[in-house]
Order: sequence, then structure tokens, then C-alpha cells
Amino acid sequence: MAIITLTTDFGEKDHFAGATKGAIYSELPDVKIVDISHCVSPFSIPEAAYIIQNAYNSFPKGTIHIVGIDSELNPENKHIALKLDDHYFVCANNGIMSMICSEIAPEKIVEINIHDRIQTSFPVLDVFVKVACHIARGGTLDVIGKTIDNIKPIKNIVPYVNEEKTQIIGSVIYIDNYGNVVTNIKRDFFETIQKGRSFEVSARNYKFKKIHHKYSDVVNFETPEEKRHDEGRGLVVFNSGGFLEIAVYKSNSTTVGSASTLMGLGIMDAVSVSFLKTENRE
Repeated sequence: MAIITLTTDFGEKDHFAGATKGAIYSELPDVKIVDISHCVSPFSIPEAAYIIQNAYNSFPKGTIHIVGIDSELNPENKHIALKLDDHYFVCANNGIMSMICSEIAPEKIVEINIHDRIQTSFPVLDVFVKVACHIARGGTLDVIGKTIDNIKPIKNIVPYVNEEKTQIIGSVIYIDNYGNVVTNIKRDFFETIQKGRSFEVSARNYKFKKIHHKYSDVVNFETPEEKRHDEGRGLVVFNSGGFLEIAVYKSNSTTVGSASTLMGLGIMDAVSVSFLKTENRE
């Protein structure tokens, strides 16, 4: 049985997500539809890229992922379908897939060319659903598009490293439901530049000299519970996706605050890592 996932910025108020599911069921009554998220910030390509990268590989091979962000067709925003890591993705060629494709090469990419048969102002419903259902029936990508070699890159996907390799300058690409701030600095990249050196993570006026393994590492569990005051403490971790994340322990924007609210950090704000020079020893 085919699985089709949906990642969009439709939200929950309007009819768009429900109508898309209805169109899929009309073509494939036995398909399974899974909502990854409909709460991506409107037109936020970095958010969508982060979400789909961290969600897709939890699904079985052969799953088809519809990504409906900034999908209106125009000369600079074509539609594509691709096979990557034995999964299929249907989306606009606007940089959404470049985060995944920077780590795993697609097996095949096509630019969708069935638009002359479909009149639409709602491409996710009328075009992406047709393509996803075609794939779910066992159809090939060649039938619905022409092969292309490259996809549009996303801006700021790779952090900047200075020539002396003493500093990484990254940016915020995602803020999660807890207000934790996720950067585009991945663990492997960090460790390759670090080479065992001490470091300092800076975000606005906040500085951190340690990266924890998990959020509760900031708690001293030998201290009696009534004497702890750890909620609201800032920390840095590599999250489950391997991204450097600035967080607040047990954050809540309405009570103790969050990394985003307390530190004033938003999407695309700079986060830097400075490495201490290693002294020569004789």
C-alpha cells in the first residue's frame, strides 16, 4: 500500500490541506496519507527543507512526499519530481530539496511538464497530487517530466568558514515549537573544523563554551529538587537531526521564555562559533 506524505504551509484554518487529501483519496482510495506538517511558516523554504530532511527517512522506502511551499508555477519557479534515497519528492524547484541533495545525490530529477493538460491556480491539489498518484501506481518519472541535472540551491545552506579556520558563521534556519533555535551548522561539519579545539558559540550577546549531549545535562541531579532553578537556563546541543541548536531548558514562551524570545533570535540571524588557537608546545 502506497504512502503519501504532506508538508505544507497551509495551516489548519483553511480548506487547502483537506482538499488535497480528498483529491488523493479520489484517485487512490486505499492510499495512506500522513501529515508531516501543515504549520510551516508561509513561504519559508529553509523551514520546509529542515522539516522534510529530518522526517522523510523515518518512512518506508518508496514513500512519496508532497512538499507544498511556494508552489505557484512561474518562469522562475518550475515544478519537479525526484527520486532520492529510494524516496520520491514532488515540489517546486525553489531550493527546498537542496538541503537533502547536498548530502545525498538524487537518482533522477525531472521537471514536470503535464501543465498543458491541467488548468489550475492550486498546483499542489491539481498537479502535485496527479504526479504523486501516478508514482504510487508504479508510474515512472519520465512520463510526467523531462530529465534535468540540477536543482535550484537554497541560500545560506552551508555555513561560512574563514580562511584561518578559526570561525564558523552560520544562521538560524528553524525555530521549533518550543522556541529552540536551530542553525545550519551540522555536527560533522563542526567537528571537521574544530579538530579538538576549545570553542565559543555566540548568538547576539549570549555565549556558550559547551555543547551538551541532551537538554537535561544542565541539571545537577545531586541537588535536591526543591533547590534547583534550571528551568529557563540557556544551553547548546546537537539535536536529533545533528544540527547545532540553542535552547532553553524546559522552555515555554509564556512562562520561563524560550531561546527565540529571550535571546531575540529569528530566522536567518547569525550564530557563530569561534575556535581558540592551539598553542605550539615543545
